[in-house]
Amino acid sequence: MSADTVPVAGWGRTAPTAARPIRLRSYEEAVAAVRGCGTRGGIPRGLGRAYGDAAQNAGGAVFDMTALNRVHAIDAEGGTVLCDAGVSLHRLMQVLLPLGWFVPVTPGTRYVTVGGAIGADVHGNNHPVSGSFSRHVLSFELLTADGEIRTVRRGTPLFDATTGGMGLTGMILTATVQFQPVETSLMSVDTERARDLDDLMVRLTTGDRGYRYSVAWIDLLARGSATGRAVLTRGDHAPLEALRTPGLLAGGTRARRDPLAFRPPRFPAPPAFLPEGLVNRTTVGLFNELWYRKAPRARTGRLQRISAFFHPLDGVPHWNRIYGRGGLVQYQFVVGHGQEETLRRIVRRVSGQRCPSFLAVLKRFGDADPGWLSFPVPGWSLALGLPAGLPGLAPLLDELDEEVAAAGGRVYLAEDSRLRPDLLAAMYPRLDDFRALRAELDPRGVFTSDLSRRLTL
Repeated sequence: MSADTVPVAGWGRTAPTAARPIRLRSYEEAVAAVRGCGTRGGIPRGLGRAYGDAAQNAGGAVFDMTALNRVHAIDAEGGTVLCDAGVSLHRLMQVLLPLGWFVPVTPGTRYVTVGGAIGADVHGNNHPVSGSFSRHVLSFELLTADGEIRTVRRGTPLFDATTGGMGLTGMILTATVQFQPVETSLMSVDTERARDLDDLMVRLTTGDRGYRYSVAWIDLLARGSATGRAVLTRGDHAPLEALRTPGLLAGGTRARRDPLAFRPPRFPAPPAFLPEGLVNRTTVGLFNELWYRKAPRARTGRLQRISAFFHPLDGVPHWNRIYGRGGLVQYQFVVGHGQEETLRRIVRRVSGQRCPSFLAVLKRFGDADPGWLSFPVPGWSLALGLPAGLPGLAPLLDELDEEVAAAGGRVYLAEDSRLRPDLLAAMYPRLDDFRALRAELDPRGVFTSDLSRRLTL
């Protein structure tokens, strides 16, 4: 490893590679860095929350975007924001929530940058209602491989290639995003238990239309008649009038006094080094049993803070350390409506092999957005996080990939670290269009990553 390279890994910490970090502080520095990044190219990187190797570049450059973090303009009446790509969703919540605006789509962490949210075309628990992040992006400025800065608008091929394009069409510098209005920084939440996977799917199918947000935590260690048992959580932004109901929220007086306050809790980080094997069938089984049993059979209208509803793990810095040095493999796939039996088979198989995942969530997707490599399609999405050292994990996931591809589904590239390239075309029908545009836009491969090399993107 040379003196100017450092190990760079995804949030899963499974396969670090050595790269040369370049921290960008101005657009001029960005142009110079792209023009002079060398034969191994470079890839933009935000806060490093992609689980796999999307923001790694072995032997090349990694462009650190986090210093490009200015909020340039806010339309407080219309809810549009012009900001740098390195601004985090956390920062935008701090700035916009007190003004009555909330991000239109948020993934399971608010510590992602706007550039990363566009590059991965992130989705949230409101996909059937709001689509992916790109649906709310009006335009962005893109620094391309020739060193030119282009304004890219919706409805153009370059927009559709970049949203979900994992940073491979260029470096996003700024973006204009439309936010959604809210009256409080609280959520009105309904919670219920589902006895098995079929019961859960019925509840999601018949009840989701009444909610903006919907997600289910699944116990993937439950077997037999309890296979796929779950806790289903659904909700919407609480209106001001909800704060008048006593007893629904601890500290209700304070909330009524400052209904748009954003004060997420912060807990101590786990130690840098934890014993290997902390996440195992015994510990996860105990957690799953407690989590399922403590959930109410049915409860409606409970007020919950935005941070607790959307980002419960963000309160614990570096929570990924609990998986030990081996790290975790995050696996998320989607299969379409009509492929419910594929979902059932996969859940039964994961449960039957006793795979310990306390981060297993099922949600429904609505209409797809036009991004050529955007992940969501109408159907069912299951995400799970597993210890990377789990015996038999690699062949199991390879076989699940085959089953997902055969069902017309796909794997999420922002979380992937091990998909075989021969399955990619079956999962992403616009792959050839993406490759052709990228070859025309960037013939020398200036923008490249470990992910792009592994999957020949």
